Order: sequence, then structure tokens, then C-alpha cells
Amino acid sequence: MENTRKVVGVGETILDILFRNGQPEAAVHGGSSFNSIISVGRSGVPCTFVGYTGADNVGRQTLDFLRSNGVGTEHFQLRQGEKSAISLAFLGENGDATYSFYKEPPHVASSWTLPEMSKGDVMLYGSYYAACTGMRPLIKQMLENADQANAIVYYDINFRSNHSDELEALTPVIQQNFRQSTIVRCSADDLEVMFSSRGARDIYNMYISPYCRVFICTAGAKQIIVCTPTDCHEFQAPSINDVVSTVGAGDSFNAGFACALIWDDIMPEELPTLGRDAWQRLIATACRFAKETCRSKENYISYS
Repeated sequence: MENTRKVVGVGETILDILFRNGQPEAAVHGGSSFNSIISVGRSGVPCTFVGYTGADNVGRQTLDFLRSNGVGTEHFQLRQGEKSAISLAFLGENGDATYSFYKEPPHVASSWTLPEMSKGDVMLYGSYYAACTGMRPLIKQMLENADQANAIVYYDINFRSNHSDELEALTPVIQQNFRQSTIVRCSADDLEVMFSSRGARDIYNMYISPYCRVFICTAGAKQIIVCTPTDCHEFQAPSINDVVSTVGAGDSFNAGFACALIWDDIMPEELPTLGRDAWQRLIATACRFAKETCRSKENYISYS
């Protein structure tokens, strides 16, 4: 029987304008979960995206871009009277980026529709979008639907320093996201902002494991740590000698991991007890997606 599992992404959309040496170099459609779902669509895995943008030129281009990359848009809104979000990404010598954002706080429309989820589907969500008050009704409903369907819920914390002044207020919501997720993923930079520490194992034991049993922490070109109730595994991230831009690398890691879960036919109940070899395969696919994205000006993998 053909595998009908799918990936459902939910998040913001934004047009990233990339600058190098003070000059604009490229403009690419972005947003954390958006980047992930484009990589999923390009890999050939069935997927759909829940989100919105303005009903302007940028918004219409975003909608066309989703569709042209194999992403379902039945639950993606073009909203009249709203401007599409823009970010300026200034690339350094190593391809790392610093950002300036021009956008309104995310908020739910008066009505929306959500995709049906089935057992083994993968829901990708995260960042400030997943914790802010404006989007909470939609995120809460999606999490409840995913739980009822026995889907895999993959939460990328992706909490940046520009929101650190809101951390205390958002912590209860973030903990609720931990509780309703199958996998929590973050970077070592996220840990530094949220917990003033980069010690993934200690953070898992103190702050993650009481709510979620599976935790993945990445650290750029350094080691990737996977913590479960039975063990903690370390994997070395592959070296990349020809980095063009790191924008979207973590998002593509998430996409590769979601695709690997479906390709390897791993169900949610199996994750807490997976052995090292199975984790090695999942992480290797995730890293392959991230590595390919680092070699491109785009925020996602190339067409397979």
C-alpha cells in the first residue's frame, strides 16, 4: 500500500532580502516553518501549510511559490488590508546572518480551516509564532487535533534574543508546547537565551523531560545531541567547506528529519525507545538537508 503520511507545517511567511557587503544579493521567501515545508515539498513528501500573508504582490508570489513547490495551500490565507512581512538578512563572511524585521505581530483571523491529520503524520511548528498570544487559538486547536490523530508533533523552539524580554510571560505557553509535542528541538543558541546555559543534557533533565521525552539539540557545525528517557546520543554534524548562507539551515534540518520519519516508517510510540542506529539514520538525513541549504542562497533544499 502506498504511504499516505504527510507533513503539516504552520507558521509565518516573510520575504528575506539578503545583503552581502552592504548590497542586496537575493530575495527569497522565508519563515521558519515555511522554509521547512518548501524543503519537504521539494523532496516529494505530501505536505500542506497553514498560515497567512497579505493580499499584495509579495503575498501572491508567496502563494504561487508554495504551489509550485508541491505544497498544499487549502489552509493558507491571503488577507486583504494586511502587508506581507519583510526581513533584511545581512550575511557575514561565514554565511551567518543578522536580521532586521519589518512585520506586524502575528494574529488569528476571525475564521480559519485546518487540515485533517492521521496517525503518523508530522506536524512542524515553532518559533515565536507558536507561543505568541495572537496565534494561540490556532496553535492550540492544531495541537489538540494532532493529539487526537496520534500524529508526531515536532516543536522547534527557535527562541531568539529579540524576544528575550517576553520570555518570562511566554514560559507557561512554551512549557505547554513541550507537553503536547512528541519531539522538542532547539539550537544551543536557544538554550543560551532561555536557560543561560548550553548544556543540552542538563537542560533536558531539568526542563524538557518532565514534559516531553524526546529532545534534539543542534549547535551549528558542532555536535548534535539526542536525549531520550533511555539514553543520550552524540552525533557530529558534517563539515561544509563551501557555505554560501546558513539562513534556513536549521529549518531544512527539521524538514529532513520529518521526511526521514516518514521514509523510515517510524511511528510516534517508537521514538522514545529508538536505538542509536535508528537515530543515526534520522540525523544523517536531517543533516543532509541542512548541508545542501548552506550551499545555496535559497532557504531550502534544491529540487530532488
